[in-house]
Amino acid sequence: MINDLDSTLRALLKQGLPRSLSDQVQISFATPDDQFPPQSVTLPAIDLFLYDIRENVELRSNESFIEFNKDGSATRTQAPIRIDFSYLITAWPSESVQIPSEDEHHLLGEVMRVLVRYRHIPENLLHGELVGQDPSLPIISFQPGRLQSLGEFWQALGGKPKVALNLQVTLSIADTEAEDITLVTEKIIKIRMEKSTTS
Repeated sequence: MINDLDSTLRALLKQGLPRSLSDQVQISFATPDDQFPPQSVTLPAIDLFLYDIRENVELRSNESFIEFNKDGSATRTQAPIRIDFSYLITAWPSESVQIPSEDEHHLLGEVMRVLVRYRHIPENLLHGELVGQDPSLPIISFQPGRLQSLGEFWQALGGKPKVALNLQVTLSIADTEAEDITLVTEKIIKIRMEKSTTS
């Protein structure tokens, strides 16, 4: 599922970015540490680092759904669990540019345009298990990150602090196990007559 989400976000950015930029920039999901970029990544690049996965307790539901089968039986399934995936987005300009910070800001600005334009990921861009998500996948961008301290984060990675965007995507993970339930198909009413006693 996570690979499908990565592929979907890559497709979203590739479609949403200007053609001139989309053709030259590489989308990466590597750790943005002091060894970035890895050999598999050519600059310029936009990096989406998945740093946090957790249940969205605000969307938790104890609701269950009953499906009636053609043979007269029924199955019960629980409401899907909603999971938040948090990405830290950074831009990495080509080493040949004269002013790297300007190119970095330009790349991030274009990414922001895409995320503002697509509050929900279009159906035609969804990959694998993400197809048919209900409700459609929301993109919540520019929210406070789950990281307690960006300074400590960059220090832990051994790199220099960089400006970054936070992206959060919420997925539904359904409970695939359905419970067979017994249906009540008839009602029997028993009436008991009692003799009255007279004095």
